[in-house]
Amino acid sequence: MLRRQDWTRLLIAAFLFVFVVPMCALAQDAQDVQVTPPPSRRIEPPPANANPADLEERGDQLRSEKAYLDAIDYYEAALKKLPKGNAKAVVYNKVGMAQLMMGRVDDAKKNYEKAVKMDKTFPYAVNNLAYTHYTKKKYGKAIKLYKKAIELNPNVASFHSNLGAAYFAKKEIEKAVPEYQIALSLDPDVLERRSATGQLTHIASPEDRARYSYVLAKMYAQNGMFDRSLLYLRRAIEEGYKEVDNAYKDTEFTELRKDPRFTALMEQKPSAIE
Repeated sequence: MLRRQDWTRLLIAAFLFVFVVPMCALAQDAQDVQVTPPPSRRIEPPPANANPADLEERGDQLRSEKAYLDAIDYYEAALKKLPKGNAKAVVYNKVGMAQLMMGRVDDAKKNYEKAVKMDKTFPYAVNNLAYTHYTKKKYGKAIKLYKKAIELNPNVASFHSNLGAAYFAKKEIEKAVPEYQIALSLDPDVLERRSATGQLTHIASPEDRARYSYVLAKMYAQNGMFDRSLLYLRRAIEEGYKEVDNAYKDTEFTELRKDPRFTALMEQKPSAIE
């Protein structure tokens, strides 16, 4: 004879088996459906009767939405309708940019080369072609092309910061610093943007990264940008820069040393990040 407590346990078990277990299974199925990768292309192919300007504009919009494959489809449709010249070089450059965002460096390189061949005076394509060599650690080729881009347009801050990064990667610090200084004079925020986009992550070894942070701290201090200088000085310490005490004597820090935040940071000496 089952007691009342036994009946209660049986009813609870039956409820769990009939209702709760299937609901859990459905939830698991729903999660499986949600993680299905989205389709590679999200929109209809480019219309055959569209003019090249509209196709390029639509490609720009799709690229800004990170729909890179769709953007490339529209750019390639525009290329078929454009005559040779700067306009076509610009679109080849944009195809390369979309491919680079997908990690297709070799494909991007081919389109940058087409852009440069189409218009040898197009500095942005030359700069971007240099970057593909930079990602392959072919710093000599990258430097040559970055210099060419600067010759074509010396007033673009990113060209100088890119050249500085290539020099830094070759451990030619004395050549890197002047380029960074020019970049900062043209655009005080350029190094922050380059860091955000990941280009400087190619400085791979901890020692080089720490030294890079210290060099930036010196440059920001020299330019009176004390908040950023302190930020990079802290990074240099956290990244284990062994010669950080040079900040007490390097002339670039002369004015910053009067700031009590400098004293507090140097006395605190945050622990190096493993």
